[in-house]
Amino acid sequence: MTKHSQPAWPENTPLSADIDALALLKSGLKLTHLSMLVTIEDHGQISAAAEAMNISQPAASRMLSEMESILRTPLCERVARGVVLTKYGAALAKRARKILLELREANRELAELRTGNGGSVFIGAVTAPAISLVVPAIHKVTASYPGIEINVQVETSNVLARELLAARHDFVIGRIPDDLNPRLFHVHEIGIERACLMVREGHPLLDKPAASLADLPAFDWVFQPPGTLLRRTVEDIFVTANVPLPENIINTSSLLLTAAVICKSDAIAPVAVDMAQFLAGQSSRAGEIRILPIDFEINVKPYSLITVRERELPPSARLLYDIILEESLRLPAA
Repeated sequence: MTKHSQPAWPENTPLSADIDALALLKSGLKLTHLSMLVTIEDHGQISAAAEAMNISQPAASRMLSEMESILRTPLCERVARGVVLTKYGAALAKRARKILLELREANRELAELRTGNGGSVFIGAVTAPAISLVVPAIHKVTASYPGIEINVQVETSNVLARELLAARHDFVIGRIPDDLNPRLFHVHEIGIERACLMVREGHPLLDKPAASLADLPAFDWVFQPPGTLLRRTVEDIFVTANVPLPENIINTSSLLLTAAVICKSDAIAPVAVDMAQFLAGQSSRAGEIRILPIDFEINVKPYSLITVRERELPPSARLLYDIILEESLRLPAA
């Protein structure tokens, strides 16, 4: 983002009208420019966008300056914690997403035609539906259509929603973060995520019939990063009950690291019930994990099948989407 010496840009600048992609490309705008603008919008910082694109920050700044020079329009402006797009930048970024997505889909379709495969699907999911819905759906799809390649990312909703907007996923199963515009998405609610507390076998609290909130702050905790939904849900339970929050906390989004810490200490970790049941049933060190009986419930905000509005699912992704939707109808009521 650059400083401009000229006065505010008039309303009849090129981006105030419909954007003609061909005209922009003829003017010198490149696909890498469009990708950079979309990445800046996603990350809110030029340095973070540069890192995501694996280029230096000076190179990213030069690309932004080139775009603004070509378009004769300011695309970004500084704010307290980084940059935001101007109305011109936002208009271009919206069209850029569609252009980049269409090119990705064209490349995907050509690759499938060349190889004869049944297609590829890119999805993301939070932990609970990844276990209870995605895994059974994958078994069904691959059994009937062995040529389909399925790519799955298990992450928090904050990450998944942004990956979806960046066209890195066909659809996700999660929630829309509070800081994103819900009008960008189409949402089909499918289930409530129940969570529990995991501890190691032999944990002192397992001697009790059921642990209460007052028993928990004295132990170390392994949490997802601050601001994630499960963490906020657990913290709200403590605050509502007027019980002190745990003081000794390890923050990680890695389930593997969470399990490792629990197995080697008296730490406690909130985890989706489906994942905890899976880990507790394994004949390995992970099988030393136990679900801690508690006298309260941890119910997280409902999760949904989420797609981007005005973006059609490819046939292979639609097939998996429909099977996951069918599987969700078989889940037990919360």
